[in-house]
Parts: sequence; structure tokens; C-alpha cells
Amino acid sequence: MSRVYNFSAGPAVLPEAVLQEAAEEMMDYRGCGMSVMEMSHRSKMFETIIQEAEADLRELLQIPDNYKVLFLQGGASQQFAMIPMNLMKNRVADYIVTGQWAKKAWQEARKYGKANKIASSEDKTFSYIPDCSDLDISPDADYVYICENNTIYGTKFKTLPNTKGKILVSDVSSCFLSEPMDISKYGIVYGGVQKNIGPAGMVISIIREDLITEDVLEGTPTMLTYKTHADAGSLYNTPNCYCIYMCGKVFKWLKAMGGLSAMKERNERKAKLLYDFLDESQLFKGTVVPRDRSLMNVPFVTGNQDLDAKFVKEAAEAGLENLKGHRSVGGMRASIYNAMPVEGVEALVAFMKKFEKENG
Repeated sequence: MSRVYNFSAGPAVLPEAVLQEAAEEMMDYRGCGMSVMEMSHRSKMFETIIQEAEADLRELLQIPDNYKVLFLQGGASQQFAMIPMNLMKNRVADYIVTGQWAKKAWQEARKYGKANKIASSEDKTFSYIPDCSDLDISPDADYVYICENNTIYGTKFKTLPNTKGKILVSDVSSCFLSEPMDISKYGIVYGGVQKNIGPAGMVISIIREDLITEDVLEGTPTMLTYKTHADAGSLYNTPNCYCIYMCGKVFKWLKAMGGLSAMKERNERKAKLLYDFLDESQLFKGTVVPRDRSLMNVPFVTGNQDLDAKFVKEAAEAGLENLKGHRSVGGMRASIYNAMPVEGVEALVAFMKKFEKENG
């Protein structure tokens, strides 16, 4: 069976070279006679796997020495609670709500203190990023929170908010490693890996060391304290070993592809192909303000629900899978993460042109 072009928002497409390498090592990892799935997380062999993964990630992102890299379970959604539990010293935090995941994070934080919604784009179905150059930052806020790329709505912060000296916390799940970023501008950067890096089941958190303390909210479970995992090198309990192994392979693939600057150029080229077509199409239209468009997630509609459903069905028959939009917004969405080849986007645009000719 030939592989389809998989436009899923997550779990999502992985590089074929990585999948092939993992398949070859499935039964016997480098002569040890077992799979990584069967390997002790305390073994020397796995120690090498996790250490190499961290070193390669640090190199790709140029992570400063005073930041810890943690491989954690619970996904990005668990961070919605873990962040206030560990950072809300004053029980106050400011949230910029630009989509469903930022909204969920804000709602979760309200359980632990005063979570202020200081900006939002909900008034226009999260189709834009609000101006964050001069926000009413709370003087006693412990941090300012954003979701940097909005998977469902296809928006992206092109300029980070002016936090007026407050710690910036960012969920980068759906844009992680898609382009270079300056880690030193953040207190915490975290992302679920299942969108742009690896298989589902893990989140990577990059945390400035001074934020990792024993001074957490009373009642915070041991497993939800960053210091627990930082002190144990992400091995306090059995981690998601196979996911760490697969992410490590993706990091090496990214390095071989030329690093994050090369990846950004490639992603811009793919996105331009699709957005240029949407801007000239008589049938399809994008749903995001152009200046805030994501390179990773591209939502679009025909304006007719029946036609949208027909498009998704016929696209799947043509080998273009998982183009149905999120259930909360409908329409279509093409997630064109790092591992999506340019040929996949070209095939999608060609199909859209054909569909428009037949249904316009």
C-alpha cells in the first residue's frame, strides 16, 4: 500500500526516513537484541538515547545553559495545571486567549488563583491575533501566558507580547521546531510532541532554572512539581521511552535537513503555495487575517457545508487524508508540519483546482 499525504493536526505526519529507521530497529536496537519499547529506562543504552535527544534539541534551539529540558507525560493539557501550580506565587496570572487551547489553559488556571484574560480574539472566532504591544499587565502577575500557534484556527503570534518585564509562558505545541526561536525571551516554553515532532504521549518543557523551585502551591502532587523531574533528569518515574527515542530521531533528521532556519524556509514555501491559491480561488477562502496566518495549520472553507463535506470525502479518495476541520469550527484544515513534503502541498493545491473547476 502506498502512503497517503496526511494533513492531520495531530497525531501527525512523521518523516519517512525516521519511520523507516525506527522500523529497521524495531526488533533489535543496535545489536542489543531487544526493542527500545522493551528496554529499561535505567539502562546505559537508554541513558544514551535520552542524553543525545536532549543534546540535539539544545543544539537545534540554541537553548541557554540556564534552562532545563524536561520530557514529561500528560501532554500539553497537563501543563495547563502544572504551570500555575509551580509559578503562581502571588496567585495572579495574565492570559492572552487566542484559541481553544489558550482558553482551556486560562480556565484551568482559575482553579489556582486569579487568572486575568487581558486580551482575546474570541469576538471574531479567533481569526486574528490581538495587538499585544501595550497590554494592561497586572502589576502582581506571576507570568503572562500565550498559545503561540493556534492549531484549530490557524493563527500565529509573529511578534511576542510586551509582558512589561513579567515572565512569558508559551505553548508552542503546533509550531515547535518549525523555525528558530529565542528561548531566552521565555520563562517556560512547552509543547506536546504529537503535532510536529513525534508520536503522541509526551510534552517537552523548556524551563528557566530559577523557576524550578520547591516553592509551589500547597498540595501540588510530587509528579506535578517541575523540580521532581528536573532533579531526576526526566527519569523520576518511567518516562515515555519510545516517544523520547522517536523525538530524538526527528531531532537528528532536522539537523540533517539543515536545522531550523532551513526548515523555516521550507515551511514558508509550502505555506505560500497554499495561501497564494486560497487568495486567488473563487471557491475556497482562508479564514485567518493574512498578517496572522500560521505556517503550520491552514483552515479554509467553501462557504457551503455540503460542499465542504464533499471535498473532504473526495480528497481522501485521492490520497489526501485528514483535511476535515476541527469539530468546533467545521470547514477544512491542512496541517503542513515539518514532515509534510512540498509535493504533498502541491498535490493538495492541484486537487483543489480540479475540485473548483468541477464544483465552482
